[in-house]
Amino acid sequence: KTYVGRPEGDWDRRDAMTLLGLGLAEAKRHDEALSVREAELSLRRRLGDSEHNILVVQSNLATTYQELGRLEEALLMQRDVYSGRLELSGEENEQTLIAANNCALSLNGLQRFEEAKTLLHETMPVARRVLGDNDRLTLKMSWNYATALYMDDGATVDDLREAVT
Repeated sequence: KTYVGRPEGDWDRRDAMTLLGLGLAEAKRHDEALSVREAELSLRRRLGDSEHNILVVQSNLATTYQELGRLEEALLMQRDVYSGRLELSGEENEQTLIAANNCALSLNGLQRFEEAKTLLHETMPVARRVLGDNDRLTLKMSWNYATALYMDDGATVDDLREAVT
């Protein structure tokens, strides 16, 4: 823990916490990454860090929750990130669209397909307009939308047709 001896408000300490959390996650040591990321979020909130930085840490924390199988907590955090991005940057911002896609991915993982379809139905046209039809994120959103369509037990023939077009 390279950051422990530094003053709480020191930028190097915050950066070290971020890097440690990323490294632990990359090494698949998610339990340890969780405690670092929770401490980092607490520290950044306490010190009044920028909303952007807090949203980045929350997004990383949501990923850790997902890796640990804590899907409901991941979804709650993803929703907070999406809401924060909307407020901070607006709906046409790429980071906002990434947050929307992450929410939809979490919803699909929890088999909450109707909610995922609704969210993606609202955000995919924005992604197409802002990023283009062939952008990687636009394509990921389309993939997640198709997944929500065909995985839903209540999918109609029209839903299945839409999922493959």
